[in-house]
Order: sequence, then C-alpha cells, then structure tokens
Amino acid sequence: MSPTRRQAATGLFAAAGAALLPGRVRAEPQPVVEASDDPSAPPVSLDVQESKNEHLLAPVTINGQGPYHFLLDTGANASCVSARLMNDLLLPPGPPTRVHTVVGVKTRPSVMIDRLTVGARNRRRVRAPALPIRGADVDGVLGIDWLKGQRLTMDFKASSIAITSSRPDRPSEGTVVVPARRRLGQLTIVDADLSGERISAMIDSGAHVSLCNAPLRDLVMAAEIRRGRSEPPMAVELESLAGERFEGQLFFLPFLRLGGLHLGNVAVVYADMHVFKIWGLKDAPALVLGMDLLKQFDAVALDFGRSQVRFDMSEPKRLADMGRFGAGTRIRV
Repeated sequence: MSPTRRQAATGLFAAAGAALLPGRVRAEPQPVVEASDDPSAPPVSLDVQESKNEHLLAPVTINGQGPYHFLLDTGANASCVSARLMNDLLLPPGPPTRVHTVVGVKTRPSVMIDRLTVGARNRRRVRAPALPIRGADVDGVLGIDWLKGQRLTMDFKASSIAITSSRPDRPSEGTVVVPARRRLGQLTIVDADLSGERISAMIDSGAHVSLCNAPLRDLVMAAEIRRGRSEPPMAVELESLAGERFEGQLFFLPFLRLGGLHLGNVAVVYADMHVFKIWGLKDAPALVLGMDLLKQFDAVALDFGRSQVRFDMSEPKRLADMGRFGAGTRIRV
C-alpha cells in the first residue's frame, strides 16, 4: 500500500515523519500510592475535554485548587504532575522517583499532595512524580492508581468518563466483552490473535497511536513477504509526553481479533520501546491499543475488578468507520 493510500485510509498521519505523541509515563514498578478497592467508594461521572493530541483530559483539583487538566492514562501505574504545576502551586518536594517512559528510565523529582480530588473521590497524602510535560494543555497524568478493583468507562460519544464499582457485563447487540488479565496493574486482553497467531493486547489511553513490539512487527512483515509484498514500512517520528523523541515504523495489521471483535487494516507503529520490557512483553507478539483505535468505538469500559474489557459501537458508527477505513476493512461486533 502506498504512503498516500495509507494516509488516506487512517486519517492519522499527515506525512511521513509527522510527530506522534504516545504520551505514557510509568513510575517504578511499585505504585506510588495504593488505591482503594472499597465498593462503597462514591461513583464518579465527569465531562472530559480533548487535548490537542486527542487524549482525554479529566478535571482534577490539587489541595482545593483547580480544576486542572490531567491526561487519563490507563497505561500509567501512578498519577503524575507537570513540573509547571509543581512550581505554580509550590508543592512540597518528596524523595526522587524513578520513572519509566517509552524510551527508558530516569530519576525525576516528586511532590507531596495533601489532597488530590477527582469528582467525589479524594486521595490524601499522595506522592507523585513531577515530569517536564510538553504542552500547556496538560497539567498532569491520572493513572490507574485510582482504579484498583474499579471500573472505568471512557464514553467517547458523550465526551465523559465514569469510575464505578466492578460489575458483571455480558455481550449484547453492538457490544463485545473480552477477557483480560492484570499485569503490573494494567489490563491485558488475553483472547486476541493476529491472522490466527496469538498475541497480547494492552489498553493504553495515554498512547496517541497504537504501538507494537518487534515480534509482532516481524510476524506481519514475514506474512507480507509470503504474499509477495515487500514494501517497507513508513518512517515516522515520535515524541513522548516528556519531550523524548525517537523514530518508529508505520505499517498496517491485516486482520486483528479481540475476542468477538474483528478489525482489519489497523494502523500500528513499531519502535524499540523500553515499556515492553517492563511489562514482560518483549519476547512474544504484543500490541498497545492507543487512542487512534479506541476512539473508533462509542465507549470502552475497563473493569479492573473482573479483568475484562467491553467495547461498545452503534450500528451507524460501525458503518461510518468501515467507510472511512476503505474497502479492505472488516469491523464486526
């Protein structure tokens, strides 16, 4: 497939070398703060905004001030603040913290927050890394330390999020429920394959684009060669939320199955990324489902208590997205 056709098919990349922003950050494997799985915790329902890079921004207050715009990142195991917010609020310093990004690990300063509030939920005495976050529209990162044993619903159609107690979920018309497992706090879909080959797939709302590791890239390239296709992937430039730049390769997955959900012509970027090693996903084919793919659905619900993911898509949306991706696309629920 030529670069022009690829760009038209996804609508995600203006040109080769365009800046992509998989803005994910992860604290040292131990969570900075332990989350509560108290079923009596009040439910949270919030309207969210969209950053210039299409991430979801939730309103968060710090020590009674705000609201500030925190990027919702299901790939981050701990919440963080921007260095700008740390200085503006004169937050007291905590001990240095090792923070992992897609590129590597660095020691960053941390701050102590007396009260961090999301909707009706308050957290006290939170230690959070402070990062040199690029972009004035993001004040921090809201990680999964808020979601232990809970259910997060990202409603893209209504531009809202909800954090509620875990509950049973069954497939229905226009929805697919897929089993997952918890890996370092994140949810990884286990019932997934690429053209019949088993893969792992992680949901990461902090990634602007969908990403893969070397074994998955090699799997796709080998299949392309067997089909007599030898076109090289498109080179792209990526930048982390902390401003770290690196290069990647854009190509398309011919057929992806997530439980009962079937997708074709899925854009994905390969880069030699440090985070796959952290997750223990370096040696087997693995995929990170970023916002470019998640926003094809009306809503995506991650249930950390029951270890499952629900995808919702209305019939009009399914038809519209099939047309957008072109004749080669197959989306079935």
